[in-house]
Amino acid sequence: ELENLNDAPFSGDEENGVSDERKTEINGNWIPATSITEAKINAKAKRRLRKNSSRDSGRGDSVSENGDSLKIGVVPTSPKGKLLDRRSRSGKGRGLPKKGGAGGKGVWGTPGQVYDVEEVDIKDPNYDDDQENCIYETVVLPLDERAFEKTLTPIIQEYFEHGDTNEVSEMLKNLNLGEMKYSVPVLAVSLALEGKASHREMTSKLISDLCGTVVSKTDVEKSFDRLLKELPELVLDSPRAPQV
Repeated sequence: ELENLNDAPFSGDEENGVSDERKTEINGNWIPATSITEAKINAKAKRRLRKNSSRDSGRGDSVSENGDSLKIGVVPTSPKGKLLDRRSRSGKGRGLPKKGGAGGKGVWGTPGQVYDVEEVDIKDPNYDDDQENCIYETVVLPLDERAFEKTLTPIIQEYFEHGDTNEVSEMLKNLNLGEMKYSVPVLAVSLALEGKASHREMTSKLISDLCGTVVSKTDVEKSFDRLLKELPELVLDSPRAPQV
């Protein structure tokens, strides 16, 4: 039996020898090789963790267990956003907009900036003495027949509603009636013939108040002469025009 035991493939010493080859002594302690490999991986991960944490400290970044940095509250920007970035591409400067936000296209200046009146420079080569004596006025073109009727018809129709002759007078003074002044009573009477009796009474008051301010007596005489000549045409729209 002893001989049979000696002929066994592995003896106790050989088993210890095999197991010794798979173990490593560290500080007097025998540790399996697999444990050493895991320790190296963990140590490497810790070094990476410390490195990333020291580099990203103060930027609001966090580091995951695997050592990957995670941005907190930062939205990834697209390449197009980088083109619209006002910060210097060279990495210099404070990242502020150029000229303090003024001087761009369609911009007058910084918000709240007040411009003073520019004084004319006599030494300017484009300086002209006649410019100081120029008086600029707004020129209103006179109304033609078509524009006259289109402009004054709503004014007179609104007068039939509010009855304020002063308002009509002020509106007519802002218009350049030119040679069409005599047509004001003509248009007013023509519209009154198609309306009520109260409209005709208001038209009589309107012509009386406009005479001497907007139209002259000569213009009123000319307007009624024209109404009498156009009476056959007025009868087509208002059959009682001659009696009225």
